[in-house]
Amino acid sequence: MLRLESVTKRFGARTVLNGLSLAVAPGEFVAVTGESGIGKSTLLNVVAGLEPVDAGRIFLFERELTALDDDALALLRREKLGFIFQAFHLLPHLTVLENVALPLLLRKERKDVMEGKARSLLAAVGLAGRERSMPRELSGGELQRVAIARALVGEPALLLADEPTGNLDPDSARQVMRLLRERAREQGAAVVLVTHADWAAAQADRAYRLTAQGAERLAIPSG
Repeated sequence: MLRLESVTKRFGARTVLNGLSLAVAPGEFVAVTGESGIGKSTLLNVVAGLEPVDAGRIFLFERELTALDDDALALLRREKLGFIFQAFHLLPHLTVLENVALPLLLRKERKDVMEGKARSLLAAVGLAGRERSMPRELSGGELQRVAIARALVGEPALLLADEPTGNLDPDSARQVMRLLRERAREQGAAVVLVTHADWAAAQADRAYRLTAQGAERLAIPSG
């Protein structure tokens, strides 16, 4: 589903991804950890085609991402990807329900279908009854859960999650991780999770620590 071949990304004189190679199969849950500033969020951005690479190639669903134009990248993101941004990126003028339904609106799905799926996801993340709320009325943890529901509503084949539990209390964080795993299994989706939390990385099928030299695989404790 996803393959990175010797991917390098620089910001000026600073190299944040250095010849990184990684593959993710359909249905796999892969976690990436590492120090702040090492390039974890940048990794997700280049996989989503939001940032260009300086060297190497990325293949997504057997298409070379690094060879697609902006329109083709936007269509691929709309149809195949879900992205949980660390900064949420909710639209402040839309209600919670409208924010969650937005990916389905872009696909031109029927209004009743959009609203039904959005309500179901909001209930799953513990926000039933907040559909008409505006983002400014929500706490940081609630905004995080809205962002997670929005990423899942389109049943993406690949879910990219940037610190999805970073603003949640421990109980909510574990609820969200269970939801991500369950939905991924149900949909046969792959998940690439960026996290600082060792306990969250331990939920994955494989885990890697990103370093200046590349990515080293971590042992995941059994059970």
